[in-house]
Amino acid sequence: MAREYPSLSRQHTLAQLPAEYPTDAQDQISQILSNSHINRLVVLDDDPTGTQTCHDINVLTVWDIATLKAEFETDSRGFFILTNSRALPPTEAEHLIRTICENVHEAAQSTSQQVDIVLRGDSTLRGHFPLETDVAQFVFGPADALVLAPFFFQGGRFTIDDVHYVAEGDSLVPAGRTQFARDASFGYRSSNLHDYVLEKAPGRFTSSQLCSVSISDIRRGGSQAVCETLVKLPAGGVVVVNAAAESDMHVFLTPPAEAKGKHFLYRTGAAFVSTRLGIRSKAPISAAELQLPSPRQTGALIVAGSYVPKTTAQLQVLTSQRGSTDQLAIIEMNVNDLIMSSERAAHTVERVVRETEASLLTGTDTLVMTSRDLVTGGDELASLRIGAAVAEALVGVVRRVEVRPRYIIAKGGITSSDAATKGLNIKRATIVGQAAPGVPLWRCDEATSRHCGVPFVVFPGNVGGESTLCELVESWS
Repeated sequence: MAREYPSLSRQHTLAQLPAEYPTDAQDQISQILSNSHINRLVVLDDDPTGTQTCHDINVLTVWDIATLKAEFETDSRGFFILTNSRALPPTEAEHLIRTICENVHEAAQSTSQQVDIVLRGDSTLRGHFPLETDVAQFVFGPADALVLAPFFFQGGRFTIDDVHYVAEGDSLVPAGRTQFARDASFGYRSSNLHDYVLEKAPGRFTSSQLCSVSISDIRRGGSQAVCETLVKLPAGGVVVVNAAAESDMHVFLTPPAEAKGKHFLYRTGAAFVSTRLGIRSKAPISAAELQLPSPRQTGALIVAGSYVPKTTAQLQVLTSQRGSTDQLAIIEMNVNDLIMSSERAAHTVERVVRETEASLLTGTDTLVMTSRDLVTGGDELASLRIGAAVAEALVGVVRRVEVRPRYIIAKGGITSSDAATKGLNIKRATIVGQAAPGVPLWRCDEATSRHCGVPFVVFPGNVGGESTLCELVESWS
């Protein structure tokens, strides 16, 4: 049985922690990156939301060897590969990750590159774990240890005393007690990350192989204490990284433990990636900075397929505040129609495309959303199949809309991935920054992409407050 933990007051809990480390570790990281030979970072992202703390680096949605070699030959410190593996059943995800890793390995060798692999996963612990880390080690060889670091400040994900929390208002709720833990495909019970590892990989690890870098280690001992912990890790173990502020992650990544012969594999949230790449946070991008057409010529296209409660709440605020004033056209796709038959799904897509194009041409922002009643299957695989059918219908709309939108928002990780790759034919995009805290903004200028140059917002299903989506649409209006 998983250990139970109470919800905590966010303000009181964070105030009781040791003071943050006084030195700006980001300066040290920048110096290390500038003056030392650091392995190229390759981030395998199981949905596109992992780019949510980065800017000015590339994300690839294809992984053929020629494309990878071209990326390795740039002077970037790292790049993302969008795998979208969270949308796949285990056997397909395993095959996909193995193929990508093998291609990365071959491309790196042929360009004389050394790489560090990050398997960026959901900061609320959903995803193919430990399957993906197992596959990566099969291809690249066993790591000295696996680093587990789901901390993501902008999304309110904190790890304190090895327990992972999700902020809800002023409460820190243990992850195992949230709706994310009840996910139909990737559910779990454990909030303590040691317990989580044992739950997901039963019989794999002994208690002595499960280690931690505590907040006290980071804030009182600094990089020296962190380095001492990392170099003493037992072979094949797992180290949990505790963090409750961005500076904690900065300190954790300062010591060059790998320079002492250690090699780690990383399963992390988004915050780890930007820190490791030396990317400092910057303010969200404004409509003026984007140079959106003014006066507007067409409306924006907002596509929503996520079913997490936060997305439904955000859609409610958006539709009630902007739909009621004719500033937003609302087009709903009934999920039962999409899964009843291929003929019914095709008819629905055709109708929605016609309505969407007509609305966009009037200059009206247009929301295409799936009906909000969650439809699941009898087991995990059946639920994934239903999700795939719904995603395919939404992609069909994006793929067939010929009117160039003012900008595009895709709500939900799987929706965003499919909209980018299958709907817009994006193969390489630049991460411009964030449209809102924790909400990535991409731009693709390749002539082969559809609606080339249109800003593309990757809006995670579980990020932001209830009004964040509405505030973004309003501020860009």
